[in-house]
Amino acid sequence: MATQQLPSTFRPSTFRPSTFRSELGATLRLAGPLALANLLQMAVFATDVIFVARLGQQALAASSLAIAIVALMMMGINGVTGAVAPLIAAEIGRRSTSVREVRRSARMALWIAVLFSLGAIAISQFGDWLMEVTGQEPEVAGLAAHFLKIVSIAVLPMTIANVLRTFVSALGRPIFATVITALAIGVNALGNYVLVFGHFGFPALGLMGSALASITTASVMVLAYALAIRSDRRLRRYHVFGRIWRPEWQRLRQILALGLPIAATLIAEGGLFSGAAFLMGRLGEAQLAAHTVALQIAAFAFQVPFGVGQAATIRVGYHFGAGNRVAVGQAGWAAITVAMIFMVVSASTMLLAPRFILSAYVDVEAPQNAVLVGFALHFLFVAAIFQLTDGLQAVAAGALRGIQDTRVPMAIALFGYWAAGFATSAVLGLFTPLEGVGVWIGLAVGLTVAAVMLIARWHWREEFHLDRV
Repeated sequence: MATQQLPSTFRPSTFRPSTFRSELGATLRLAGPLALANLLQMAVFATDVIFVARLGQQALAASSLAIAIVALMMMGINGVTGAVAPLIAAEIGRRSTSVREVRRSARMALWIAVLFSLGAIAISQFGDWLMEVTGQEPEVAGLAAHFLKIVSIAVLPMTIANVLRTFVSALGRPIFATVITALAIGVNALGNYVLVFGHFGFPALGLMGSALASITTASVMVLAYALAIRSDRRLRRYHVFGRIWRPEWQRLRQILALGLPIAATLIAEGGLFSGAAFLMGRLGEAQLAAHTVALQIAAFAFQVPFGVGQAATIRVGYHFGAGNRVAVGQAGWAAITVAMIFMVVSASTMLLAPRFILSAYVDVEAPQNAVLVGFALHFLFVAAIFQLTDGLQAVAAGALRGIQDTRVPMAIALFGYWAAGFATSAVLGLFTPLEGVGVWIGLAVGLTVAAVMLIARWHWREEFHLDRV
């Protein structure tokens, strides 16, 4: 078996003298590139919104409905394949030369990404029915269904890229994720510029051009990850694409057992926001468009604690594999501390400069945008309030995944996001004068309930014997 030299940050030998301060530094070094990559990924999505918004309110509303469905399916697939992160981390924690085991995990995660993505693309072909049963306005529904059928093709390369991103990050190369996602922004912006409005001899395809740009961008990302892995000596030695056709049934079952609850958790959370979009669709184009813009801003801020949560999964996973229970706790609490500090800053920014933030997406001074901006300002106020709990629930869930605890967090997510969150959104949004603001209050309720329960489970993990291999 080939030996694999990892940087000092990731070697099991560094776990023994671990302190909270050292874990704080290690978490920041790992979370920094991951969070930046997440922010850049949101910039990729924001590029789509910026170009589509210039096609008009109807196009923006239609794209938001379709993307809500695509994002939900991608969350599920990425949740399943995301189980590869704690598995790889634990293998390295147990033995830093686990080349074969790491390769098996990555290979089966790629299998799952392909198979599940094909299923998602097939489901998207029933977009007309999905729009009809959710009671969307006919003109918007027709445009959204057609857009969904095309943009869903991007799910396949995007989920493959996500597996490769997890692979390079768990092996100490998170900077690759940052660089490749930065590249994707340029590709996506150029693709939208050329295909949406028609430049360099290409026809103006409007909303469908944005879908084609998304497919192209995702495909370029897969190619970039493959080239990065092949060019890096450390990563190349794992031969992650070697014998890609060979099944590893035991590892496949292990990923599914760990990953399906993660997928359910992410779908529950993503479904809360996607469901909110459909509730907004029943309240009219203006509130739906405002919801889309405000949610982009809230989601942009969320990418930092989401990256910290990803780092927590890896750091906690290393210590979990090494059997260092003290370091497990230090890694988790360090990540939670980092997330709390950032979310206080992001919440303050939303409260103090909401119009400035909105101006990045729409012309806040244009008379035709007055209604949209008014709604978006109200939604951003609520978003600022739930920033802290949103970050806490993301990092706590990530830390629990590091100790391979996924089933109870799934139940917590289902209860918090839906029994508490969506139910509140539906009642306040559809049956009170609060309308859109009521929907956003429901989002805050769901995230807060989940955060409290997940933090409690992490705090009492020793009583539940969760941090023992």
